[in-house]
Amino acid sequence: MTGNVRAFECRMCGHCCKGEGGIVMATKDQKRLAEHLGLDLPDFLARYTRTSGGKVLLVTGGDEYCIFFRQGVGCGVHPGRPDICRAWPFFKGNLIDELSWRMVQEYCPGIRPEAGHEEFRRQGLEYLKGLALEDDPDTAPEALLHLPD
Repeated sequence: MTGNVRAFECRMCGHCCKGEGGIVMATKDQKRLAEHLGLDLPDFLARYTRTSGGKVLLVTGGDEYCIFFRQGVGCGVHPGRPDICRAWPFFKGNLIDELSWRMVQEYCPGIRPEAGHEEFRRQGLEYLKGLALEDDPDTAPEALLHLPD
């Protein structure tokens, strides 16, 4: 559609913060979040993470939201959040597949369909490059690997 329409505007609904096992952290994410919380890495890992399939994941609370999500407020550790959270909703599948982009709109009210998929893709790639997200094939979430040019 048009470059004047923002493709995504977070509404802090928390839909992307809900679900066990969705917040995978690369080593740099673990260090950043531990530092943000004023903890040493082993203490942070013991208190706030679990390991599954060789990946380190943030734990969830009893409400199945990320342990750091606060209803009505949003992310309680926003400056230190993992790259996977920084990237939402500009994940590989949503960028390269228009059907995925259409489907995720039912889940995320911040995605603006009037922008169109091509504009979503353009803005998403610009945003991700601006963040300088680096692939880490050993620990990074698969959603961030091998982004299209």
